[in-house]
Amino acid sequence: MLEDCKNAQERWGGVHGLIDRWLEQRRALLVSFIELKDACDTELEAVSKERIDTFSQTLMDYISAGHFEIYPQLAEEAKAFDDESALHIASRLLERLEMSTQMVLEFDQDYESPVRCQQHLVRLPAWIDRLAKGLTERFALEDQLIARLHAANTPN
Repeated sequence: MLEDCKNAQERWGGVHGLIDRWLEQRRALLVSFIELKDACDTELEAVSKERIDTFSQTLMDYISAGHFEIYPQLAEEAKAFDDESALHIASRLLERLEMSTQMVLEFDQDYESPVRCQQHLVRLPAWIDRLAKGLTERFALEDQLIARLHAANTPN
């Protein structure tokens, strides 16, 4: 039993680092979000495409890391621990996360080119409000996912 615990710790110990790096990406995303929101609140017409691109890239990097690194790794961990209820909960949470992923992709499309950015600049404050709500829910769901899939299966 002790050997199993040690093997699990060796196998999944790296997940902590992966999650830590991802949560650091979340922090960077929030900083970028606040900077963009402040710029919109100060003088919308002066918001540059570069500022929007910086935020959008940070947002896309964060979402991608979740979908292609974190979620699969957490699911593998739950499978290794034969935690079927966690996998079921994860499936439901991932469905809900998909809604905010679609919203992020729509935002990225609206501001992907200088022409589109100029056309949609007036809608940026509404996008900021929508993203604030969506990201708040997303972070809460992701935290549930981490707690259920990882923390529940982490050996003491």
